[in-house]
Amino acid sequence: MSESLHAAPAPPLRGLLAWYAGYRQAGVPPAVHRGLPSPYLTLIITLDDPLTVARHPDPAAGPGCYLTLAGGLHTSPALISHQGRQSGIQLALSPLGARALLGLPAGELASLDVDAADVLGGTAQELHERLRAAPSWPARFALLDQMLLAHADLDQQVAPDIAAAWQLMTRSGGMIRVAELAHRTGWSPRYLQRRLLTETGLTPKAAARVTRFDRARRLLQRRAVAGQPAALADVAAGCGYYDQAHLAAEFRDLAGCPPSAWLAEEFRNLQVSPAGLGADSMP
Repeated sequence: MSESLHAAPAPPLRGLLAWYAGYRQAGVPPAVHRGLPSPYLTLIITLDDPLTVARHPDPAAGPGCYLTLAGGLHTSPALISHQGRQSGIQLALSPLGARALLGLPAGELASLDVDAADVLGGTAQELHERLRAAPSWPARFALLDQMLLAHADLDQQVAPDIAAAWQLMTRSGGMIRVAELAHRTGWSPRYLQRRLLTETGLTPKAAARVTRFDRARRLLQRRAVAGQPAALADVAAGCGYYDQAHLAAEFRDLAGCPPSAWLAEEFRNLQVSPAGLGADSMP
């Protein structure tokens, strides 16, 4: 069995969440999935077996199993293992939506994976129970909309200047220079760093790095799915890297392996499970 469906959240949630990704697979070989750094926090609500995190982005955190999980922005991979089956719904949460949905700035979850009940309270358990009982994927996505709209405090918005800085960063694909970002926001580089780190958990330099990497690995993923050659040099040039060697070095730092090794793992995983920690399944 292998199921994967994606859905956009209800319009009032779209500034907070980018997408929902539902997945269910069974009868496949045991595997380890890399949850890669991205510009989105992760919320996962499992449907059957707990989610097993073999290694967290924070190396000081021990392995754990979760019925629901919330993960902050990070600059090193998580390792997710399963024994041949897994299922759940993954939500890609913008750091600009963390205050409204989680009641705290995304910076407080930087490099952490926690039980979602730690930030959502009883809503996490209720989501888990009601999503498991829902009869179909459309019903589950509709239930998410309903419950998250009831839970969210839409008055808890990120300051407009922070939102503008983050949007400039992400819309540029991480290619805007920190000095230019500071200039366009009217702040000093030091003030920009302090504000962005508090609100998102990443410095401007780290945010640009993660955003650029996320764009590059998604391009590589799409090329692999389409049966096209990786064309690492072209991807590197298009995503703002100095050269192919620079892209490879970033993969080793942020993914924990070279791009060729990641592609071999990911293309195999795509055949059975395009979803996983870090919102890796979305284009």
